[in-house]
Amino acid sequence: MAQTAPPPGTPSSPTPPRAGDENPWASGGVMFAGVLLLVDGVLDAIKGIAGIASDDVYARINDYVFKFNVTAWGWIHLILGIVIAIVGWGILKGSAWARGAGVGLAALNMIANFMWLPYQPVWAVVSLAIDTFVIWALCTARKPVV
Repeated sequence: MAQTAPPPGTPSSPTPPRAGDENPWASGGVMFAGVLLLVDGVLDAIKGIAGIASDDVYARINDYVFKFNVTAWGWIHLILGIVIAIVGWGILKGSAWARGAGVGLAALNMIANFMWLPYQPVWAVVSLAIDTFVIWALCTARKPVV
């Protein structure tokens, strides 16, 4: 028996996703991830400048395992922020190297912000959320940004 197409106007069964199909949230998310990395890099640089400029900007922690001088934290965030902003710009330009670097730097930034929690909890949690989304978007999207 020959198979015929359904008459016009009748609903057809949904087709299962194929190997090359992409999550639409992820494809739009890559561009947004580039913007978020750029913004997160600028925010990290601001955190760094504030830490370098004045030791009394952030709370002092007495017995914290990851205790660094606030100026040292400032330099860490400043350098990391500049590199993250450059990678965010690379993602927005569609550079292939930037997606892999973005995942790695977002993960590194998550670790730094987790260790930064006692100094600025709200700011650190916001950065953790941004980095989580960035990693998800860059890992789930398959097509390059154009």
